[in-house]
Parts: sequence; structure tokens; C-alpha cells
Amino acid sequence: MTDTKSTPVLVTGGAGYIGSHAVLALKDAGWQPIVIDNLVTGFRFAVPEGVPFYEGDIADGELLARIFAEQGMGDGRGAIMHFAGSVVVPESVENPLKYYHNNTAKSRALIDSAVKAGVPHFIFSSTAATYGIPESSPVTEDTPRSPINPYGWSKLMTEQMLGDVSAAHDMNFCALRYFNVAGADPQGRTGQSTAGATHLIKVAVEAALGKRSHVSVFGTDYETPDGTGVRDYIHVSDLAAAHVLALEALIDQPERSLTMNCGYGRGFSVLEVLDAVDRVTNQAIERRMEPRRAGDPDALVSDPSRIRATLPWEPQHDDLDTIVAHALQWERKLSEMRGES
Repeated sequence: MTDTKSTPVLVTGGAGYIGSHAVLALKDAGWQPIVIDNLVTGFRFAVPEGVPFYEGDIADGELLARIFAEQGMGDGRGAIMHFAGSVVVPESVENPLKYYHNNTAKSRALIDSAVKAGVPHFIFSSTAATYGIPESSPVTEDTPRSPINPYGWSKLMTEQMLGDVSAAHDMNFCALRYFNVAGADPQGRTGQSTAGATHLIKVAVEAALGKRSHVSVFGTDYETPDGTGVRDYIHVSDLAAAHVLALEALIDQPERSLTMNCGYGRGFSVLEVLDAVDRVTNQAIERRMEPRRAGDPDALVSDPSRIRATLPWEPQHDDLDTIVAHALQWERKLSEMRGES
């Protein structure tokens, strides 16, 4: 593989949770990340010193053209890692047009700007929500895509656009379908910082630190060993590492595009996750059993065979207690940063 680390990489949403970890992974590996973020849900502190930062919107074609010019992107050079978007599934049901605007229409504008400039590589933050409620688990990339909410549809539409654009223009892409992303940078440089987050491990560590009174368990009658929903939790730093390897693969074989699941291939139930938080904190979180939420599958676990066969990806944090410990470490640091008791 040729040395391509001089390639500038524009990270959209690079001040957000997953995007900021991708910036760290790129920087740690010797790449040249650049960040664009509108800071609606991202945080300026999450972008490391020395990384060029542009506050703005991915649908702003003039701004993107300026970034490409200033950072030496275009005319067959550079890459985009696209994380910017809205990610709260229940909100997408209540406000679908927000999701089709932020996730689909703005992605179209970003792709359009990339094509006009001649940016050749595009990595897209997709989701297991594109599968909807799969008939069987684990889920392969060939499992039928049948989203059950606007969030999943908004991401699947962007995958479709990238497929069509790559067939018509000199651009290849990689769509990475995430399962349940959790944890934080092991060095404590960034983590999940959004207030009111809905991710289970984030909610549970907030409860462990007294920021919430309890954790709700939605549904105890699923077809799973303990009756609660089973999910595949992947450490955010392992996920970020997969993006860097995917970028190398796109550059190494520009005629090839990729779609791959990002998960470990093992599921944990809600109660198993809460047990892990209790273990790590050596205390018991209050659990409140609630009715099921509409549209939650019994189990959603990845089959990671394709990513393992395609990339030299070796997860470093494939351990539930480790994921919880890193999330807890970041939550404590966040409290210190915000002057909370």
C-alpha cells in the first residue's frame, strides 16, 4: 500500500461523539484531519489543537468549496468522513422532516460539492437501523434493508445516493453500518457529551454518578434469555479505527466501494449491561421496568465476517466492562469540566 497519509480528510460532524473519535484516530495514525461542524450537537473542545476547524453547515456549498481549496482537496485528492446528522430515533418519528433534511438532503448537498470538486473518496456513517427488525440475528450485509423509522430511511437513502454517484463519477465510498456504539477514548480526550442522550450505557453511567435517579428497562418479555432486548455494543475507539482502515482500503483500490457492518458479533441484554455498570462502579443502579417501546427488535447483533475479511481490523476494546469503564471515566471528566458536583 502506498503512503497516502498526506491525504487531507474532511471530517463532518468532527466535534460530535463518533466524529471526534475518528479525528483522534486519524491524527494518532499520522493523517491530516480537518473538521467541519455546526456545533448544534457537537462541542468545540472535542476538536484537538492543531486540527483545522470550520464552524458551518455541510450544505453550504460556498464554505465547502473554500475548505477544499484551502486544504488542498479536490481534483482527485482528499477524502470525506461524513458523521454530521441527527441520530435520535424517537425524534425521527416525531419530526421526520428534520431527519430527511439533516441526514438526506444535506448529505446530497455534501456529495454534490464533493463531486464538483473531484474529491475521490467518501466514508459514510450509516447504521444497523437500515435493517429495521430483521427476521434473524446475527445480521449480515445481505439481510434485507427495511427501516422502520425515518432515521433508518434517511441513512439508507444516503447509502443509495452514494451507490448511484459512485457508478456515475470518479468517487468510491464505504458505508459502515454501526450497531450500538458506546464507551469513550481510553485516554480521556473525548467521549459522549450530549445532554439528554438515549444510549443505554451513557444513561446508565449517568445514573451511577447520580445524574439520573434510575434507568428504565423498556420491555422484559422479549424472546431473549432474560427477556430484555439484546444488542451488539462496539467501543467507539474500535469503530473509529475501522474508519481509518476503510479509508486506506478506498485509497488502495479506488475502483472498489464497500458496505460493511461494524459490530463485534456478540450481543448483551439490557440487564447484562446494567450488571456490568454495577460491577464497574461497585454499586447498584435503580432499575425500573417499563413497557416495550414500539419498534424495538428482540435482538440486533452483527455478523462482522465481511469487515474482518476485508480490513485488517483487530478490535482492542472488545469487552463490556472495559466499554463501561471508559464511558464512566469520561462521564466523571465531563462533570469536572462543567463544574458539577
